[in-house]
Amino acid sequence: MLCKRLHHAAYRCLDAKDTVQFYTDILGLKFSHAMGEDHVPSTGAYSPHIHIFFQLEDGSCIAFFECPKDPGNMKDLESPDWIQHFAFKVESMEVLLKAKQELMDKGVEVLGPTNHDDFISSIYFFDPSGHRLELTADTCDASMYPIFEAEAPKVLELWNETHDWSQREKIFGTKSGYKR
Repeated sequence: MLCKRLHHAAYRCLDAKDTVQFYTDILGLKFSHAMGEDHVPSTGAYSPHIHIFFQLEDGSCIAFFECPKDPGNMKDLESPDWIQHFAFKVESMEVLLKAKQELMDKGVEVLGPTNHDDFISSIYFFDPSGHRLELTADTCDASMYPIFEAEAPKVLELWNETHDWSQREKIFGTKSGYKR
């Protein structure tokens, strides 16, 4: 496979210092790199910026750009708020529930946990720039992953034909879309 793992995904932030504080103090990520330029290396466009990276346990990163002289928004304002987000996996449901309480104790408003198809459970909250974040824990046994993988094309085909998720029960016999 060409792509070995995620190196980083990047978004824009309002304030790099506030972003570092949130992701290190609130989420416990490692602030691993900061760099900047007056011109964008790939295009040459003038855009003074700082590019900050936060490393996860597996070595992958999330990153942010603070670009104070550039127009634009922090995120896509046309799409529903719930679509664009970072999702981080935690070790277990117990860790997820503990994290929810710790976030709330730090004054962070948290939604959830929400059950997703008996596959994962998630909590949701926002960073200082308004980016939606998700912490997720597996809620199924790893033996289900091959079943999910095998049925994914059928689920996609159903969606592509109908664009009506309510049809899944007729075809798969369950509300989730998977025969379990």
